[in-house]
Amino acid sequence: MRTVKAAAAAVTAALAAGAASVAAGRLASDAALKSPPGRPLPTEPRLTVHSTAAGQITLTRDLASLRPGSYGLAGNGSHAVVGPVLRDAPHLPDTVVRRLERVTHGSLHPRDRVWLTPNLHVGNPGTALGLKYADIDVPGELGPLPAWFVPAVRETWVITVHGLGATREHPLNIMEFLHRRHFPVLDLAYRGDLGAPRPPDGLSHLGATEWRDLDAAIRHAVGNGAERVVLHGWSTGATMALRAALHSKLRERVSGLILDSPVLDWEATLRALARARHTPGPLLPLAVRAAQGRTGLYADGDTGAPAPLTVPTLIFHGPDDEVAPWAASRRLAADHPNLVALRPVPHASHGAMWNVDPEAYEETLRRFLTPLM
Repeated sequence: MRTVKAAAAAVTAALAAGAASVAAGRLASDAALKSPPGRPLPTEPRLTVHSTAAGQITLTRDLASLRPGSYGLAGNGSHAVVGPVLRDAPHLPDTVVRRLERVTHGSLHPRDRVWLTPNLHVGNPGTALGLKYADIDVPGELGPLPAWFVPAVRETWVITVHGLGATREHPLNIMEFLHRRHFPVLDLAYRGDLGAPRPPDGLSHLGATEWRDLDAAIRHAVGNGAERVVLHGWSTGATMALRAALHSKLRERVSGLILDSPVLDWEATLRALARARHTPGPLLPLAVRAAQGRTGLYADGDTGAPAPLTVPTLIFHGPDDEVAPWAASRRLAADHPNLVALRPVPHASHGAMWNVDPEAYEETLRRFLTPLM
């Protein structure tokens, strides 16, 4: 009898442990599958505001606060723009002084908790940049997809699509550049974004299903006069661009791809985000299995690895990207030497390649886009 009871207890314990492991895996996978648009990724540290002065802001010293370039500085109810570190300003051992360009809305006070974001602008192309634009709805398979359209004279349109932790405000960083070169720009919100349809399961699929919303944007562009389209995606938006270039029925209209911090290895990205949530190492494989079980990611046999490219492609990626390892971008470039140009951006965080050096980024864009006009 004791043996039977012991065996029953062992089975019960095993089942409980298994259930706990499944629950832990689901919780860990939430870091990627439930990443709210416009909220910082778990890899982005919270910084403390120590003080502000005329044209200056003092932040907690961290690798993030020492990044080169210009960034949005977001808090709960506030947004500002900060420029480079001020090397000549007095720095304490635990603080960093950066240039404070402007406070876009709200206010900054000592002890506020903030984080860096690639978004320099908030609002829409009109309020943020003074550009004429239209609010449109792109017909998608789940319902209308909100988009901003900035008209121009060229027959090649640029369709922009943001990625993890961002919104369609992110592409505002390059919209003035594209407008000066007379490209019509269609800036898309897709499933899961504010105002867009909710995914049926409420989860992000890291581009594996979302690409169909980008396909809808291509159809809209072609139906409204675009002869060709260039797809510019960040993070999982870059994943969407790659899949649309492969699977869209209008893929022959895609004349070029611009991929910023592309997520080319979804398992590595999911592990990175789960690890940033302090998930113990032994649970990381469970997080991957949980994500695949919950979303069916690549259950069709597609591993998510990039398919052979057929159009010119420009990749911006940083060796320091903690979310999407850039080794996959290097492999993609090595496999397609005649089609892919890889531009490494040192000291750049995920999705923030432009922020490190906007002039260099835009000059590279100009050279890439000129033959595609």
